[in-house]
This record gives sequence, C-alpha cells and structure tokens, in this order.
Amino acid sequence: MKRLILTAMLATGLAGAAGTVLADDALKAAIAGEHRSAANKARDAARHPYETLSFFGIKPNMTVVELAPSGGWYTEILAPYLRQNGKLIGAGEEIAPEKRYGMAFKKKLDSNAAIYDKVVPSIFEPPARYQIAAPNSVDMVLTFRNLHNWVGGGEDALKTTFKEIHKVLKPGGVLGIVDHRLPASMTQDAKASSGYVHEAWVIKQVESAGFKLAGKSEVNANPKDTANHEKGVWTLPPVLANKDKDREKYMAIGESDRMTLKFVKQ
Repeated sequence: MKRLILTAMLATGLAGAAGTVLADDALKAAIAGEHRSAANKARDAARHPYETLSFFGIKPNMTVVELAPSGGWYTEILAPYLRQNGKLIGAGEEIAPEKRYGMAFKKKLDSNAAIYDKVVPSIFEPPARYQIAAPNSVDMVLTFRNLHNWVGGGEDALKTTFKEIHKVLKPGGVLGIVDHRLPASMTQDAKASSGYVHEAWVIKQVESAGFKLAGKSEVNANPKDTANHEKGVWTLPPVLANKDKDREKYMAIGESDRMTLKFVKQ
C-alpha cells in the first residue's frame, strides 16, 4: 500500500512539473509570436514580460484581467497565452468613438481575430465607472505603468479603485502591479505628476484595501534612472518628451526604474 501511495505521489509530482514546463513554453511562444510587431518586441529587453508574468504566477488556464490595456502591448502576449484554456478580460475605457483609449484597444482587437477573438472587453474608468468582472470570478488582475495615473483623484478614490479590484478577485487571487518607482529620498507630490510613486506608499494603499503583499521583484529595476527629470518619466524612452535635446543621455539611461509587486487577496 505504501508503495502504491508513493508511486501515485511521484506521478502527481511529475505531472505538475510537466504542466509547469508546458506553461512556460506557452508563455515563451506567445512572447515570440509573429503577430507581435518588431517595435513591441524590441521593448521586451526593458519590460521583461516573461520574467514579470512568471513572477506573478500566471498560468494558461487562469481568468486574467488586464487593467487599462490601451494599445495592447501586454495584450499581444496575454491573449494567445490564455486563448485556449483561460480567459482574458481587457478592462479599460468604454469602446466608443469619443473614447481615445477605448478605440485604441478596439483597433488592437480588430487587427487579428485569430489572436484576439476571445478577449472580453469590460469597463474600468476610475474613479467613476467600474464594470470589470463578476465578483469573485477572477484569478489574477494585472496593471502595467497605470497606477500613477490614478493618484490624482486622492487617496480615498484610489482606495475605492483597489477595493473594486479586490471585489472581482477570487479569495487568494493575485494583483500584479508594475509602475515607475520614486526613490524614498524624493518627495512624491499629491498627483504623482512626474509619473513616479513611492513603493512603500503603493504597498500601504493596496494593503489598506484588503490585500497582502506576497512578494517584490527587481526584474524591472533600472539603477541608472534617478527619477529626477525635466519632464518626469516621459523624459525617458520610449516617449523622449524632450525630443532631440539630450537624447543620447536619456537613451543611455533607458526606460524607467520600476517596482514589480505581487499582492494576494485576503
């Protein structure tokens, strides 16, 4: 009997390990896919999609919400990865002619039906409209370089946003955040107008809405970035807000220093 139990445990363990390998291969395949533009692939070196998504613990059978996907840089990876066994919800501006980001997302979805036909659009317009997903229905919510845009409404509005995110996640569900990191020695203004925010402050805001920090990663760190730029984070590539002024200097710095935080719904 003991031998049978041991054999079953080993078989289960090997199956689990194989599943992990397959999941990793599927993610690598989505990142390497021919549907992605050369310009977007070129940014993989700064955005580290494989390492970032692996850190968050994504699996191909999950229901995942991408908040504020806009032009769909990460959607290009998430949609094919989740298409067969999972589900991707793109929660952003309503798709309507007067909505710039909503229409940008629609353009992405319409560009390749074989990749994006199963993506489900929903509404996420903080601090006014939250129609993200059904309560307790989502395994993971992801947001990439968006949180700083939500700061201007004040801490109460920001807490409401995180509570709405908390509401749609299943118990134990994951919230993954990537955003521009302001050094602790620098002052963060009330509207985060530079595009940078304090990591400790972000953790405090998210945990106040019922989450628990589960881990940090430095995969998107950039020690060359001082976060002290004339036009905030947009001074750096890819925006290069100063255009040709000091272009070589900012290209040498590269994209911003970013925090990568994983939270779990309590």
